[in-house]
Amino acid sequence: MFGSLDVSTSALIAQRTRMNIIASNIAKADAIEDEAGNYAPYRRRAPIFAVGDPAMGNRDGVHVSEIEIDQSELRKKWEPTHKFADEQGYVYYPNVDSTTEMINALEASRAYEANITAAEMTKSMLQSSLRLLA
Repeated sequence: MFGSLDVSTSALIAQRTRMNIIASNIAKADAIEDEAGNYAPYRRRAPIFAVGDPAMGNRDGVHVSEIEIDQSELRKKWEPTHKFADEQGYVYYPNVDSTTEMINALEASRAYEANITAAEMTKSMLQSSLRLLA
C-alpha cells in the first residue's frame, strides 16, 4: 500500500515540475534577449519523463529525467526597423505557442488531480484496513 502512495507522490512531483516548465515557457513567449541584453530568442523547454523515482531509490513511479530544449524553428516576423532584424528584415521570436502550452497545462493539471485522487483512495483503503485490524 505504501508503494502506491510513493508512486502517486512521484507523479505529483513530476507534474508539478512539468507545470513549472510550462509556466516558464508562457512567461518567456516573447523573450528575444538574454539577461545581458544580447539577441538570444528563448527556446521552448519540454520535460522528459522516465520510469522510477531515483530520489526514493524506487523503480516504481515516474520522474523528470531531463528538460529538453526544443530545437524546432523559431517564429519569424518581418520587422525591418527592429534593432535585431536580420538582413532580410526578419526578427526571430521564441518557438512557444501559447495555445499548445495552455493545453499542456490543462493536461498536467488533470494528471495532478488524478494522482491526488489515487493518493486519497490509497489513504482511505489504509484507514479501512487499520480499522479492521483494531
